[in-house]
Amino acid sequence: MRMWAHYLIRSFVASADRAAPARIALFAAMLCVLPWHAAAAFNLDDVAQRARQLATTAFKSHEVKLPAELEKLSYDQFRDIRFKPAGMMWHSSRLPFELAFFHQGLFFKQPVRINEVTSDGVHAIAFDSNLFDYGATKIDPRRTRGLGFSGFRVHYALNTPKYKDEVLVFLGASYFRALGKGQRYGLSARGLAVDTGLASGEEFPRFVEFWIERPAPTANELTVFALLDSPRMTGAYRFVIKPGAETAMDVKARLFLRENVTKLGLAPLTSMFFFGENQRSNNEDYRPEVHDSDGLSIASGTGEWIWRPLVNPRRLLVTSFALTNPAGFGLMQRDRGFEHYEDLEARYDLRPGGWVEAKGAWGTGKIELVEIPNPNETNDNIVAYWIPDSHPSPRTPYDFEYRLLWQKEPAMRPPSSWVTQTRRGRGYVRVDDGSLGFVIDFDGPALRKLSPEAHVEDVVSSDANAEVVEHFAHYNDATGGWRVSLRLRRLDEAKPVELRAFLRNGNNTLSETWSYVLPPK
Repeated sequence: MRMWAHYLIRSFVASADRAAPARIALFAAMLCVLPWHAAAAFNLDDVAQRARQLATTAFKSHEVKLPAELEKLSYDQFRDIRFKPAGMMWHSSRLPFELAFFHQGLFFKQPVRINEVTSDGVHAIAFDSNLFDYGATKIDPRRTRGLGFSGFRVHYALNTPKYKDEVLVFLGASYFRALGKGQRYGLSARGLAVDTGLASGEEFPRFVEFWIERPAPTANELTVFALLDSPRMTGAYRFVIKPGAETAMDVKARLFLRENVTKLGLAPLTSMFFFGENQRSNNEDYRPEVHDSDGLSIASGTGEWIWRPLVNPRRLLVTSFALTNPAGFGLMQRDRGFEHYEDLEARYDLRPGGWVEAKGAWGTGKIELVEIPNPNETNDNIVAYWIPDSHPSPRTPYDFEYRLLWQKEPAMRPPSSWVTQTRRGRGYVRVDDGSLGFVIDFDGPALRKLSPEAHVEDVVSSDANAEVVEHFAHYNDATGGWRVSLRLRRLDEAKPVELRAFLRNGNNTLSETWSYVLPPK
């Protein structure tokens, strides 16, 4: 659901409330009177026990009936409901982190329980309509009795010490997103992906309850626990969030299956690719590129790095990479030039890449990439995740850990050299012979050490559905890197083509592997 992304981007920062009622100030003060102490009595095991018990019972739907005023809200009307700054949790105590909450309505109809964890125990945070400015919606506060929050956001002084920026949001199903310094919201992460891309339909687990540790006055990280529930899954999560130039999230999870699933996707990332340098827009658009991410990057764990440029296919496209103990993967936004996007509102050049760094040995499995046809930029259509070969048995705990980095520059990439752009078009011949042409630019330390006259070989291969007509590598005197040019003919246009290319000098591999799938025509 991409619409919620626009809500996050454009309206997370609530408008100032110049005449906050005394009741709001009192509410905020009540949330902040307790001194901070380490909340050692509550940990992941407490949430895991809840998840384990939940897995032994039948799933209960969390569907709710909202008052008509909220049920019929338009997108703009829902955006007009703002959390009042006077009610920000921990604001009066001048703690380094502050919390704000989201109202139920529109796409976010289901409430989530939210608790604060202090040395005195766990305290539920109750919904209060006085915490919200309803703007022009003119909702009668009496009609909101019995409602709850649909999610929350975290603020921290990220870009300047004078202002607490929004740095993290949990809102909708098991979705969350974060920002590092100088970034704009782009891709999202999820707690779990279940049966993504299958004809049987995808299951979307939800975070149904949160526990947020009250931070110390000098804290630079925040700990959040979450309980996940869905028809076939439950789970306990711990997130340790450390904002910075790249915001880091250490994630530890313990899952329990109610019943078997076909596809269990761990550490899922969700993004948007509409068009880009390798796939131009079908319509007239002043913008050269529109995407939150331009490629999937994989560190295989054996030393090989793989870069797969994203595409917007005409039909669902699912591809995968079989690996053992991968070091990490991510949906990245490598292209950082504003002139490549020219969008002053969306600022795609500032959107973060999401890098998943594996903790411990993940064993055998595959990284799967799902690319969905996308008619416009308001829809997320890219998903990537890790699928272990061995799924846990129902009600047997399954633990996994990873670190999630929200990066701009410098972003995670191989130490040798990497792909900087992929361009696709008609094969460059005087007479159109039906061939396709690609130019792939590489750059990085391994190439910068070479002279322009160095012998650099391009190693190019394709699957059986293509004939590579020609290919060669040459020095790019405009950038100082190296370029691979190749031309091919597709044999069956109703089938995809998979291509690979990398650079080497003698026996020395100089670059990551460019891995491209050309969708059926």
